[in-house]
Amino acid sequence: MQSRSRHTLFTSLAVNVGLPLVLFYVLRGAGMVQWQALLLSSAPPALHALGEAVIRRRVDPFDMFILVLLLVSAGTSVISGSPRVLLLKDAALPAALGLWILSTLAMARPFAFQFGGRLRGPEAAAVAERAWRDSAEFRGALRGLTAVWGGIELLDAVLNTVNALVLPVDVVPLVGRIESLGLIGLAAVISIHRSRSFRARHGIALFGARAEAPAKIPADA
Repeated sequence: MQSRSRHTLFTSLAVNVGLPLVLFYVLRGAGMVQWQALLLSSAPPALHALGEAVIRRRVDPFDMFILVLLLVSAGTSVISGSPRVLLLKDAALPAALGLWILSTLAMARPFAFQFGGRLRGPEAAAVAERAWRDSAEFRGALRGLTAVWGGIELLDAVLNTVNALVLPVDVVPLVGRIESLGLIGLAAVISIHRSRSFRARHGIALFGARAEAPAKIPADA
C-alpha cells in the first residue's frame, strides 16, 4: 500500500512538476518564443490526465478541469500573444484545489481523512472509521489539517498570481515550482508533527497504516 502510494507520488511529481519545467527551459534554449514554450511544456500533465482517464475508463473532475483550463488559457494566449495568460493557469490550479479541499469540510469526510485512507490498510481503515464516529478529537484534528492544506493551496495561488504578473516570464516557472514545493513541504511537516502529537496523546495515528486500538480516545458524551 505504502509502496504504491510512493510510486504514485513520484510519478505525479515527475509528470506535473519536473517534466514541464525541464521541457520549458529546453524549448527556450532552442529559441522557441515564450508562450509556445509554456504551452508545449503544459502538455505532459494534460496528456497524463487524459491517459489516466482512458485507462481507468472514468473521468476525474479535477483532471478534466486541468484539460479545460489548459485549452482556455492556450486559446486566450494565442489570441492575445501574451505568455502571462498561460502563467496564470499555474495560479488557477492551486486556487481550485484549495477551494475544493476547504469544501470537503462540509462533506461526510474531509480531505485529510480521505488522504489518510490511501495510506491505511483494511484493519487500520476500520480503526479510523471507529475513531471518526466516536471521537470529537479525531474529527477535529483531521478537519484542522484539512483547513491547513486548503489555506496553503490558496496561498500558493496568490504567490503564483503575483509571480505571473510581476516577475520576468522566463524565471516564473522555476520560482513558482520552488515556492509550490516549499509550501507543500510546509504542509507535510505540519501534518506529520500534528499526527505524531495526536498519536502520542491518544494512541492512534491520523494517517498511518498501522491498526492501533483507539483506547485513549474518549467517546463523545
